[in-house]
Amino acid sequence: MAQIESISTAGMDPRRKLAFWNDRACESFSPLVSDPVDLRSFNGSIARTTAGDITLAEVYSEAQLVRHSRSHVARTRSAMFFLHLMLEGESINRQDGREAHLKAGDFTLCDSTRHYEIQFPAANRMLVLGIPDAKIRRHIACPESLVAVPMTSSNGVSGLLSRFIRNFWTECTQELEDAAAARVTLAILNLLGATYADLPRAQAGRSSLAIAHRIRIINFIEAHLSDPDLTPTRVAEACKMTPRYLHHLFSEEEETVSRCILRRRLEACAQALVSRAQRSRTVTSIAFDYGFNSPTHFGRVFRAKYEMTPREYRRIQMEAAT
Repeated sequence: MAQIESISTAGMDPRRKLAFWNDRACESFSPLVSDPVDLRSFNGSIARTTAGDITLAEVYSEAQLVRHSRSHVARTRSAMFFLHLMLEGESINRQDGREAHLKAGDFTLCDSTRHYEIQFPAANRMLVLGIPDAKIRRHIACPESLVAVPMTSSNGVSGLLSRFIRNFWTECTQELEDAAAARVTLAILNLLGATYADLPRAQAGRSSLAIAHRIRIINFIEAHLSDPDLTPTRVAEACKMTPRYLHHLFSEEEETVSRCILRRRLEACAQALVSRAQRSRTVTSIAFDYGFNSPTHFGRVFRAKYEMTPREYRRIQMEAAT
């Protein structure tokens, strides 16, 4: 088994730290960008190794937002699925319109061929398994339908898998032999298949075509959040389907197409409000960037979601970062 490689930002010049961190994270996983809440105090470290075709990495970081955007997808060389397992702290994993809120022991899947983001509200430690697309499909028939579905460590097979992976990582740090590592990684993939076979969502019987349509819809929404004319009808036309079929595809989800569009616009605005690069911009200009054409309407729906005004949200988040 390969030796563990480690990198850390500890003691680095803050002016070089972010570029170094982003470069090393891209090398370890897939193209992405990190936006730390406070760059001055931010630190991160990665300990990485391989076991057969699977990569394993323990990542420590302080509060940050990680994005794998459409431009990053275009630069992704190998189709991979990542299993994100929280060791300490919390994360919010977003992909395909879903959110997985993870605490210690919980995990979820992520697809490198589509955009995603992970929010870390505070210092945390995460274990990341990189599994090639072809290999995971031997154990899960349609893994793209299961991204950002939270799997808890307190339930049945998912709890067993969580403990197994954590114990395996401990053994990896003590230089597990290649033959043993290969057998254990196969056991992990078998357990992974068993875990998702027990998931009601995996047994819902949705066709691969319906899944592909839904992914295309979400990707179109993400690419056109700035368009004030983005409506379910507009989405249906662009995706070459009837509005009725569009709503049918979302009938098994927790939110309608309209609510999905509104939620993603508000989340994008909230992120922009606290971005260091946009702190000089007004709330109204940021709202207009994401398809809102009425400051009053924006203020009302923002407050309904975050229980405070956009200006209060910006102030509180900035004060927390100082």
